[in-house]
Amino acid sequence: MEPGPPPPEDDDRAVAGSVHERPLLLDELSHRLEQLRLLGADDAATDRILAEMGGEGRVEHEMIRELAARRPLAHPDRVVEAHGVAMRALEVLARNGSRPPSSLPRLGPLRPVAAFLVQNVIRYIVRQHQSRVLDAIRDLYARRLGWMPSEHPMRIALQRARLDVERSTLSYKKNPGGIPTFLVGGAAVSSLAQGSRGVVSAAAGSRAGVIVAVAATFVLLAAVSWVILQGAAVARRRIRLTMDRPLDALWQTVGWAGRPPRDNAKAFAVVAIVLTILGWLLLPLAAFVLFAVF
Repeated sequence: MEPGPPPPEDDDRAVAGSVHERPLLLDELSHRLEQLRLLGADDAATDRILAEMGGEGRVEHEMIRELAARRPLAHPDRVVEAHGVAMRALEVLARNGSRPPSSLPRLGPLRPVAAFLVQNVIRYIVRQHQSRVLDAIRDLYARRLGWMPSEHPMRIALQRARLDVERSTLSYKKNPGGIPTFLVGGAAVSSLAQGSRGVVSAAAGSRAGVIVAVAATFVLLAAVSWVILQGAAVARRRIRLTMDRPLDALWQTVGWAGRPPRDNAKAFAVVAIVLTILGWLLLPLAAFVLFAVF
């Protein structure tokens, strides 16, 4: 007599046994990440494991190293303190960062105008940076809470810190101050160029008209470049004094979070340098061409 089919419970046990015999991908991944964590400074062995996992460049190395973190917080006992320092620094920057420049060269009757324009650049850079910092801190806490175990002793403290950041958003996210100064400068340059063409036309080919137009455009570019450079330098100095180190400390205590946000004062400085180059190179070249035509 042939044996009948196995009972249903035997089938279930067979399937369960086959499932347990197959290694879990989670175990393999955890093993590799633990190897990365333990290797530490052994760059050769780390590079070999990273290559096996598909990480080939500097950015990929940083990503996998962050992925290898096993703890939600690098220094959980110092996160609350670092959060308080960073938020206090943000308050000081918001209150004082946009104030008029403390010192400017002697410009005679033009000094109040120059101070006003420089302050606008400072205000734009500082307010834009404090808005980015607030978003970065809030996002950092929210993302870290996303994989922090519910029983972690710091979970409630981090939730409260995130809520405090969200409540203060309206206080810090103010209008940066209108159109960036360099865009205003560009509009002024465009207006001056149109005026220059009118002067040249009115001069009926006079070289004096060409000289006046070129000199006026050169002076305007130099003035706009100087205003932007002064404002960017003051904003960078105030942000470095208040925010840079507190942000670095917060990111270090949270751990495995990349780099904190930086201000865009350098981008404004680049704009100022480009305007200076335009003034010193392109305008004399344009003057030479105009003199050749006339």
